[in-house]
Amino acid sequence: MPPALSAAAAACRAGAPVLRARPPALTLGRVDVGIVGPPLAGKSSLFAALTRGGAPSADRAADRGPAAGVASLPDERLDRLAAQAGSKRVTHAAVRWLDFPAGAFGAAGPEPRLLRELAGLDAIALVARAFEDPAVPLPAGGVDPDRDIETLQLELAYADLALIERRLERTAPELRSLPAAERGPLERDRALLERLRATLEEGGALRGLDLNEGERRLLAGYRFATAQPLLVVVNVGEADAPAADAVAAGAAGRHGAPGVAVVALSAKLEAELAALAPDEAAAFRRELGLPAEPPAERIAGAIRELLGAVAFFTVGDREARAWTLRRGGSAFEAAQRIHSDLGRGFIRAEVARWDELLEAGSEAALRKRGRLRVEGRDYEVRDGDVLHVLFNV
Repeated sequence: MPPALSAAAAACRAGAPVLRARPPALTLGRVDVGIVGPPLAGKSSLFAALTRGGAPSADRAADRGPAAGVASLPDERLDRLAAQAGSKRVTHAAVRWLDFPAGAFGAAGPEPRLLRELAGLDAIALVARAFEDPAVPLPAGGVDPDRDIETLQLELAYADLALIERRLERTAPELRSLPAAERGPLERDRALLERLRATLEEGGALRGLDLNEGERRLLAGYRFATAQPLLVVVNVGEADAPAADAVAAGAAGRHGAPGVAVVALSAKLEAELAALAPDEAAAFRRELGLPAEPPAERIAGAIRELLGAVAFFTVGDREARAWTLRRGGSAFEAAQRIHSDLGRGFIRAEVARWDELLEAGSEAALRKRGRLRVEGRDYEVRDGDVLHVLFNV
């Protein structure tokens, strides 16, 4: 075990909170992502870019809590479907960004309050500074994004190890007090925790573990920071923004792993563009040699991939709406996501592929072509499906 990791575990062992999981926010129609990073990394600018000019977070000395902002997960497919159907309202899926103060990470690792907040999130976005700016003081040791990425991941591992140590200490007397015939569930729990501890001690993260179904159910009873999907955001300078994809590829080669995605951007520049009208921002992007796709859209795709989520749509003249569902989810689960009555009275679902519906021009035309499928409750919803649920309550 790395000495720092061992020391942190020992220091936290007595007081570390044991966190239990809440249902993933995907079931609620919103994704919650926490933004963390060292001081002066550009978290506030990233927050503003992703929430289209939301108030910067700074390091709120008074309450040290995260700034929150809700932004839609943009999806051009939904916009095109809505235009075709003449929908009066378009509702994209949403992501709630929580910008945590950099000061919440200290020499002893994340504060307990931060851990409680992180326990309820669906993913973590880690911001690493890769720019120099005369107006922004240099961090101790200079600019080193690789160092920042490794340091923050290690601090989250400290917290996970402390939770595991605390739980193992609590299970020891519990096991001794139980008859041998009743120890099975607790022994399985303990064996998994010891495996998790060994992974962390070897410098790994829990998100990359290969677990069987039973172990996944046990792990779901906890909420570990290094088990959560991780989005690494390398924050480059404005001059390096056109080469951001190459920077991201290099960082992915060094830090990529199962459950980890890497993007690179200039958060300051993107925050300025996010405050402009879309047409004006697009013109500036072309002039500056930036990718046509705004970072919010690229990050939305990365988050969906990390969370194992698919997007499906409901389209009508009143509203066109995007919904999120775990990959592998059924038509019945999709119906429940839309409304509990649809799940309770589910009969069948009419399913169209978004691109085929656009090509046909209307649902009626698609039906005439025989491309509007009728599926039962066990149908596996695919990304881009357009669903019309028939039900009877």
